Amino acid sequence: MIRRAVHVRPTPYAASSWTAWWRTRKLWWRADEGRVSAFVVVLTLGILALAGLTLDGGLALAAKVRANGQAEAAARAGAQAIDLAAYRGSGTVQLVPAQAAAGAQAHLAAEGATGTVTVSGDTVTVTVTATQPTQLLGLIGIGSLHVHGQASAHPQRGVSAFDP
Repeated sequence: MIRRAVHVRPTPYAASSWTAWWRTRKLWWRADEGRVSAFVVVLTLGILALAGLTLDGGLALAAKVRANGQAEAAARAGAQAIDLAAYRGSGTVQLVPAQAAAGAQAHLAAEGATGTVTVSGDTVTVTVTATQPTQLLGLIGIGSLHVHGQASAHPQRGVSAFDP
C-alpha cells in the first residue's frame, strides 16, 4: 500500500489563523497545571512562618519569664548576705559584697543559669541571659532567640510596708 502525503493548504483568510491562535491561547489559559502548585507553596510557607512566630514567640516569652524568675531568686539569695557584726553592733543592715555576689552566683549555678552579678552599695543586681532554640523559625534561618532577665534586691530588716 502506498501512502500519499497529505498537504494542508493554508487558508486564504487571516481570520482562520486568528481563530486557531485564539483557540490555542484559550486552552493555554484554561490549563492550570503548575500554577496552583506555586500558589500553594507560597501560601504554605506564609502559614508556616506565622505559625513559627506564634510558637517560637511563645517559647521565647516563657524563656524570658523563666530568666526573670531566676534573676529575682538569685538577687534575693545574694541580698541575704548581710553583715551580722554591723547589724548586731549598730542595728544597720548592710551587705558583705563578696558574700552577696558569691551567694547569687551559687544560686544561678544551682539553677543552671548563666548571668552576671553586681553589688552596688546595698543592692544586688543580677542579669540572666538564656538562649531559646526555635522550633519552626529554623525553617527560615532563625535558629535561636536570646532572652535576658534582670532583677535587683536589697536587704531589709522586717517587712512592715511595701518598699519599692
